[in-house]
Amino acid sequence: MILYFSGTGNSLAIARRLAERLDEQVMSLYDAAGKDLTHEKRIGLVFPTYNLEAPKAVRTLVPQLHLSPSSHVWIVITCGAQTNNAIWTVRSLLRKQGVRVGYCHKIRVPDSSAIAFGRNPNDQAWKFDKFASRLTTIGDELAAGRKRLHFAGFDPFGWLISHTRLEEKMGALAQPGVNEAACIGCGICAKVCPQENIALTDKKAHIGNACTWCLGCVHFCPQQAIMVNGKTVAKEQQYHHPDIQLKDMLKR
Repeated sequence: MILYFSGTGNSLAIARRLAERLDEQVMSLYDAAGKDLTHEKRIGLVFPTYNLEAPKAVRTLVPQLHLSPSSHVWIVITCGAQTNNAIWTVRSLLRKQGVRVGYCHKIRVPDSSAIAFGRNPNDQAWKFDKFASRLTTIGDELAAGRKRLHFAGFDPFGWLISHTRLEEKMGALAQPGVNEAACIGCGICAKVCPQENIALTDKKAHIGNACTWCLGCVHFCPQQAIMVNGKTVAKEQQYHHPDIQLKDMLKR
């Protein structure tokens, strides 16, 4: 079983590719939380890095997993560049449950949060070709049952970010907001939000306080009505993994 968290489809696409290679099924972390997965002999976790850490949602959901200590557990991170403390943190959460991670690695993908810094994620499509061979290697090593811990070390700066108010301050750079003048109340943002943090009131979207900064609402809004840090996002700046469509995110 491969468990994933994904906002714009990067991690979902990687989870599906690895599932095909390993003959496994995929399930969102939200669906897996609280379920008895102790019968699964192999468990994979695929999720992104946000603000030098595992997403807040992932850090909340992982302690709710029921896994067997004898399962072969592995982690693959999707990231724009660095994993920082993301793997180490989740390994630590699993270790508290008596579960050891035997393999971990990372895949670089277009950074969906690039729009918060004035860059277009679509300009990073070159990463797909550059890191395709690494994904093949990861699949082969997992199929062979290899035990290797890539990018799994402790990062003091990542720890500092997640244990102080710095994470909230950095997250504010990617905080979504609603341009009510542009919003048509279609509800797509609410349907793609993994946190169920968006609701429609008077036919307008309203974002709550449980945002995990995945930016799925920003990138899938057909009217570009979801802003980032108060700034409008142009249609050509919206991004999702080319193998993932809106219907895939709605099925989660």
